[in-house]
Amino acid sequence: MMRTTITLDKKILDALLEATKAKSKASAVREAIGEYLKKDKTERIKSMKGKLEFDLSADEIRHHER
Repeated sequence: MMRTTITLDKKILDALLEATKAKSKASAVREAIGEYLKKDKTERIKSMKGKLEFDLSADEIRHHER
């Protein structure tokens, strides 16, 4: 982990604490950042729709031995 100091608008931080039900400001911010990164990754994957070619069907991939 890395410690950092940031300045946030009190109203935004209060709303974040309420929305996340986090016990601390730090955990609320960590959760919000994690959710943002997850959403961003999902959107980047969705943007690849129709741009990738696969040799195997979804069923073949699902049942392929690892």
